[in-house]
Amino acid sequence: MALEFPCNFVLVCAMNPCPCGYLGDPSRRCRCSPHDVRKYRSRISGPLLDRIDLQIDVPVAPFDRLVETRKGEPSAVLRERVQAARERQLHRFRDSPTRANGLMTPKEIQHYGQPAPNGWALLRRASQQFGLSARAHTRILKVARTIADLADSPQIELAHLSEAIQYRKLDRNPDL
Repeated sequence: MALEFPCNFVLVCAMNPCPCGYLGDPSRRCRCSPHDVRKYRSRISGPLLDRIDLQIDVPVAPFDRLVETRKGEPSAVLRERVQAARERQLHRFRDSPTRANGLMTPKEIQHYGQPAPNGWALLRRASQQFGLSARAHTRILKVARTIADLADSPQIELAHLSEAIQYRKLDRNPDL
């Protein structure tokens, strides 16, 4: 007997950049060799990393930056942008069981996930330079579609695609 337990979830995880935790830190010296870093990062399998859409560095913030009062985009404005992007997705998929860009089928990616013509050249270069898997390629297009929705853009522009590629940190720089 086969059982199915359908679910949707959000996985949020964190890891140090290396065993000592200081790789890339401007104020502390990393004591790890490149071999140590590769060994540490290899503890997470490639297929698992492929399924993590956003992989970013969160650098150490200097004390002055932690305590400064900056005028950024207010939460209410961000909420409105996210809600508007969500409405665009619901409208886009109104005749489909899909409800969000991250759940697009291959056919829907062919229809809604096409970048501007110059975007294909960028994605090709990124795929070749970073050795992106087919899964990473697909996830980049889904993330780029969401970035375009947040920008209220009907087309995935080069800037949206570039940003989505930048969120694949461990694909871009697996060794250091």
